[in-house]
Amino acid sequence: MNASAVSAPPRDRPVADSQPRPPRIAGATPFRCRHCGRALEHTFVDLGLSPPCQSHIEPERLACAEPFYPLHVYVCSQCYLVQLPEHIAPKDIFVEYAYFSSYSDTWLAHARAYVETMTARWRLGRESLVVELASNDGYLLQYFAERHVPVLGIEPAKNVAAVAVKKGIPTLTEFFGRDVARRLVAEGRRADLLLGNNVLAHVPDINDFVGGMKLLLQPTGVITMEFPHLLRLIAGNQFDTIYHEHYSYLSFTTVETIFAAAGLALFDVDELPTHGGSLRIYAGHAEDMTKIRSPRVAALKEREARWGVADVATYARFGERVKATKRRILQFLLAAKDAGKSVAGYGAPGKGNTLLNYCGIRTDFLDYTVDRNPYKQGKYTPGTRIPILAPDEYRRTRPDYVFILPWNLQEEIMAQNAYIREWGGQFVVPIPEPKVHAPPA
Repeated sequence: MNASAVSAPPRDRPVADSQPRPPRIAGATPFRCRHCGRALEHTFVDLGLSPPCQSHIEPERLACAEPFYPLHVYVCSQCYLVQLPEHIAPKDIFVEYAYFSSYSDTWLAHARAYVETMTARWRLGRESLVVELASNDGYLLQYFAERHVPVLGIEPAKNVAAVAVKKGIPTLTEFFGRDVARRLVAEGRRADLLLGNNVLAHVPDINDFVGGMKLLLQPTGVITMEFPHLLRLIAGNQFDTIYHEHYSYLSFTTVETIFAAAGLALFDVDELPTHGGSLRIYAGHAEDMTKIRSPRVAALKEREARWGVADVATYARFGERVKATKRRILQFLLAAKDAGKSVAGYGAPGKGNTLLNYCGIRTDFLDYTVDRNPYKQGKYTPGTRIPILAPDEYRRTRPDYVFILPWNLQEEIMAQNAYIREWGGQFVVPIPEPKVHAPPA
């Protein structure tokens, strides 16, 4: 959700063009697993067609058509990687990017706490090098820099990377993979701490990306990667976290398999509340004997095994639950509009655009949405063409309901906009099921 992908497009496939590809039909050559190469035959969920989720529409392009691509997600029956086929190349998503991590106070607090913990645990100092993949606008590396720990960001989105550079964060504007790693190593740069928050799911060539980390890591260095946990996605009915820039949906078991194939071993894991429930994995070289394997690794693998991580039937039930939730969201909106109530949105995140397009929610249900990010204000949501305005629009129009699209930040959003109680306004959180909330006191 919050970081740009940093993996180079695979060389053995043609790069996607800007036009929609024709849908696959029965008997067509199947997609193949991006990790193990097995033919993908089992559906996880099919959300129909949707435009790229961060392709917000400029006013002068409202009369122009948009490309729509399938959001049909599969599960591999061999390595159990849940994945969306690469319908759009990374260069068409991430070179110009609309997500800036620094606009979330909650996420900044998470980044600061991470830096404090990692600096102490791995004794990082002036002789260390911290490299962040998908470093966005420097939201995290700035806290290492404050501690005089040398840093390097790798971020392919030029507009986002420029903000990091203005903060004094050295940043390479490139897609990461083995080639970039080899070049950095040749320059004498290897990472003592190599991190990536919400990027592992964003890379279509996951083997090249993980292989690059293997090359760039110091012999006794540490990798941390944070990503939404597939089991929490399913348990929380978080279907809206599926969009074209999320190529993979990850369990710990499958990630361990992918890292092992690259010569990396997972030795610890934290379970985090971020993004509806995430994992932070810790990895080192498989040959590095200095890392002690935490009992949390075995405990989580056992829990995933009991859940059915290695049984494709486990995944099949998710799609029916998603359909039922769509109906309940629309029932709420229909009832609100029939009662003469006004509904405005909050946010224009990737997850929100998946929900709006899958449910068919346009200005007939949602008058407008607001976003703190000035980069999005004055534009329109992809596909559904809902205007994106500044947050002070609430005071002018006094909506009866504020429909929160970035539900993972609901507490922060409700606190910042609690003043809607002045006219009896209420919040609506659509995931896991639509629920009305009174503003906090």
